[in-house]
Amino acid sequence: MSTDIIIMLVLSGIVVGVINTLAGGGSIITMTVFMVLGLPIGIANGTNRIAVFLQNFTASVTFIRKRMLDVKNGLLLSVPVIIGNIAGSLVASTIDERIFKICFGVVLFVILLYMIFDNHKRFHGGSRMQVKPIHYLWFLLIGFYGGYIYIGLGYLILAIALWSMKLDIVTANVIKGFVIFIATPFSLLVFMLHGQVEYGYGILHGAGNMIGAYLASHYFVGWGGRFIKIFTTVIVLVCFADLVGLLSLQEVLNAMLGR
Repeated sequence: MSTDIIIMLVLSGIVVGVINTLAGGGSIITMTVFMVLGLPIGIANGTNRIAVFLQNFTASVTFIRKRMLDVKNGLLLSVPVIIGNIAGSLVASTIDERIFKICFGVVLFVILLYMIFDNHKRFHGGSRMQVKPIHYLWFLLIGFYGGYIYIGLGYLILAIALWSMKLDIVTANVIKGFVIFIATPFSLLVFMLHGQVEYGYGILHGAGNMIGAYLASHYFVGWGGRFIKIFTTVIVLVCFADLVGLLSLQEVLNAMLGR
């Protein structure tokens, strides 16, 4: 592994850690980096789980210390996500890229509409979170999607947390990270058992993710809901532009690597 590749993995990990902690969709960059570096899509999908786990572990520890997280409700919501993650991971070897792009594009479009048109203030503080039976069903389905592809999982959780659970965007991001942190090891184990994890790439990229998650959860999240809303909107626009072909993140990375 050359120095250029090591630097690319760590730096891209930092960027992804910040993006995923504050919003979501950063795994598009992760998957693109891995595939540009030669990993098949199945192995890239499995390897991504290492970075996802390390990133959300770092963010969740910080949020718990800051008492921004309702741990009890977070654990309750994690149970159906774990079940869905395992099921989704077991069928992840047959990813249909066309279906994935359609589903992810719809998710991005819906979140973008929310960010642009919703002006209601949501309450802050996970201690007031109310978990209803319908939320377990939603999180089970979300968990399956996360186990199958993962990319865009954060936006799906945000959609349920913002619309159905009526959380503010800061609290929604906190619960999103915690649920993903708890559920991801089960998905990762499935990919490990199927030999679809490149540990060197995953650990280096994961180290960058931890740095990005630390910076985001310690400094950027304190800038408030308005900053996170603008940040999320920008990331959604970039991801959507990549999906519909208005720009190519893969070409950008190839240019950075001199390929």
